[in-house]
Amino acid sequence: MLRRKPTRLELKIDDTEEFESVKKELEARKRQREEAESGGVGGASVISVDIIGGGASGSSSTAAGRAELINERIGYKPHPKPATLPTLFGSLQF
Repeated sequence: MLRRKPTRLELKIDDTEEFESVKKELEARKRQREEAESGGVGGASVISVDIIGGGASGSSSTAAGRAELINERIGYKPHPKPATLPTLFGSLQF
């Protein structure tokens, strides 16, 4: 196996500016999300009651929202496939 020296990374001013702008954007989104959650009527109490009481109504919606956030973060965009016979079995010709 060939050994080589580690690659040198250079940090440029454009990179730091881009990082700061992305960081500010993410913080703004986080603040908006927190304000929306705290601004809702009893939003936090409903979630805590569902967790403590074992209610399924709020937990399913938070699970779906959590899944959407994760999919958005990793860049996964699910596209449902139609369940028609040609898509299930292909184009069979006799």
